[in-house]
Amino acid sequence: MTDLVLSETRDRVAILTLNRPDRLNALNYALIDRLLSRLDLIETDDGVRAVILTGAGERAFSAGGDIHEFSLSVAEGTDVALRDFVMRGQRLTARLEAFRKPVIAAVNGLAFGGGCEITEAVPLAVASDRALFAKPEIKLAMPPTFGGTQRLPRLAGRKRALELLLTGGTFSATRAAELGLVNQVVPHEELMRATLDLARRIVSHSQTAVASILTAVARGINASIAEGLLVEAEQFARVAPTADLREGLTAWIERRQAVYDGSWAHLARPDKATRATRRLDRAVHLAGCRPV
Repeated sequence: MTDLVLSETRDRVAILTLNRPDRLNALNYALIDRLLSRLDLIETDDGVRAVILTGAGERAFSAGGDIHEFSLSVAEGTDVALRDFVMRGQRLTARLEAFRKPVIAAVNGLAFGGGCEITEAVPLAVASDRALFAKPEIKLAMPPTFGGTQRLPRLAGRKRALELLLTGGTFSATRAAELGLVNQVVPHEELMRATLDLARRIVSHSQTAVASILTAVARGINASIAEGLLVEAEQFARVAPTADLREGLTAWIERRQAVYDGSWAHLARPDKATRATRRLDRAVHLAGCRPV
């Protein structure tokens, strides 16, 4: 049986590939469930520091939900359609948005409907210059259901989002970058290289710091600034006792490259923390108090 989500790891980066190229990588229920299970495994794998999500074949990242399957759920009634389609899709995009390892979409072709909503939800995205985006749900007489009515206005602004949502028209990768859906647009043949380069620049840092930044942004972006600052302070409090922070500070003072332990063991053991603090104190004494 063909695996609906292919997986490989390169240099601590997991590459997940939506694998229904004959269906333009449409998001049927089995594919969504498989992707969620892949993410569950990656979350606890200390050998993986970042995730790249892309589509199989040359035509599509994902053309969106599997309409044939969805229509069968609609025929069974609203409750079934909500449970099987809407809640499943929203669970996926929420998972991608709040994942504690960076997820980068490598948008290699069509990103329509649910494919566009995945791009909206992930923290980072790189698009091929061949990529094409659309919010076509209006043409089916329905709104987007995987978070598109909520995330797109937050990314692009209310009026620009509504134009896309209410017309269903396609828009280019360049336009997607202007709207804040993707970080950069690159020539098609350079897509994976550019996406891997971005991932590697992230995984060179402490994974505790990376996870804390992702969490602070995800939890604070829709809060008031006062609430967001509390989230930020809370995330700092979580990393403050870690060996990684002590190593980062010591390495900076000693003017060397930091070497992080690579684990997500949050609190260092008391004896380890004490030794690290003493090393830091000695380094500060020897180097003098250099300003940041």
